[in-house]
Amino acid sequence: MTEKTQTPQKADRRAIFFEMTRSLCPICKRVVDADVLLKDDKVYMHKFCPEHGMFDSLIYSDAGLYTSYLKYNKPGTLPLHFAGEVKKGCPEDCGLCPEHKQHTCLAIMEITDACNLACPVCLADAQGHHFLSLEQVSRMLDAYVKAEGNPDVIQISGGEPTLHPQLFEILALAKAKGINVVQLNTNGIRIAQDDAFLNRLAEIKPALYLQFDGLTPEVYLQIRGADLLELKMKSIERLAAKGISVVLAVTVVHGVNDQQVGAIAKLAVEHPGIRGVFFQPVTYVGRHGQQNPLERITIPDVLKGIESQTAGWLRLTDFIPVPCPYPTCMSITYVHYDGQEVRPLPRVINVDHYLDYLQNRIVSSLSPITQASLEGLWSSSATPGSEKTGSSYACACGIPLDVFKGIEKEITMIGIHAMMDVHTFDVKRARKCCVHQLSPEGKLIPFCVYNNLRRGC
Repeated sequence: MTEKTQTPQKADRRAIFFEMTRSLCPICKRVVDADVLLKDDKVYMHKFCPEHGMFDSLIYSDAGLYTSYLKYNKPGTLPLHFAGEVKKGCPEDCGLCPEHKQHTCLAIMEITDACNLACPVCLADAQGHHFLSLEQVSRMLDAYVKAEGNPDVIQISGGEPTLHPQLFEILALAKAKGINVVQLNTNGIRIAQDDAFLNRLAEIKPALYLQFDGLTPEVYLQIRGADLLELKMKSIERLAAKGISVVLAVTVVHGVNDQQVGAIAKLAVEHPGIRGVFFQPVTYVGRHGQQNPLERITIPDVLKGIESQTAGWLRLTDFIPVPCPYPTCMSITYVHYDGQEVRPLPRVINVDHYLDYLQNRIVSSLSPITQASLEGLWSSSATPGSEKTGSSYACACGIPLDVFKGIEKEITMIGIHAMMDVHTFDVKRARKCCVHQLSPEGKLIPFCVYNNLRRGC
């Protein structure tokens, strides 16, 4: 009796092939093809380098959110001037080149590589002693004006920019060039300790972005290498007393401060001196070191953390992706809190109705004024506490400006911005980026391209 030959059975792949992009080899940084795969309700990147082999990384911890967010993709805007040419293709032709899909909403200018901390997770690996001259700064700002005409925002950064001996001249120069909002990104040490410095800062009143990672000393010891909690709280109170808008910038690290995102969000909403908070999942560039790319914090983790840790006070559905960059880069909301009730703006206005760009082009009932106002709020250039952002909020809600002035300290922006490293680098995100590094040569380079391929070169 002969045995029957068993017919081989085909098996399905474990992952759904969602799209193809280009990325970087995490070892040699060569540009390579990459698959974006959906598996176990998460989104992964799979890529192959001919020299170093296969690599996988987690890029989004919720596949449903990732795919649903793609509808928030606003058509790009052309800059007035391109400083680069198309020669090798993205991401090697930055400056911007004519193939880049979005103008500059926010430019970042690092005026020094010196710092008064040695943070274990420094994005810039700041450990130098170089300071840009006023002449260099002026030329860089002129290049920004040439590209944008009337630029919305410049962020003065570093290193630690408050160490620059001509910081106040730089802040004044940026305003004199016609830039609408000047932001200062700082660790707050000098603000907490130097009365004369704080008084001079109060004369100019830049929008203040304060590095703020948690509510316990242990968080700062692990992320910044020193117990800075008391200093951070002192900085917030001193800035608030001077009427300077404060936005908290939080680096979120798994197992260190991810269980504090809800408490930090509540602090921002309840404190009248804080106008916003941006959570930034840790990015493995600079001094951040290498971690398992399959175990990282992504935007959905922060959103779900905020929801669970505030007992629904804030919900995942309150957050809408920002449409000017690629929509999986950043999600934000605005919250009105009068001391009793929390009112996120998407619960008051159907923001989705206006910012769903796959649908709203064929809807004739949309209000152009509300549309423009919400686009102004859901923009990388929106600065919490600025006159422009306040006007957009008032207009979107139909509130007279004089009435809004009485409640503007009750409005808080909460956002999550995920930057890319060699594991998660995605060319399609880089090509739509609207947050650009302003280089000493006058180039505007997408921030994640700069951090991964240009910094230190």
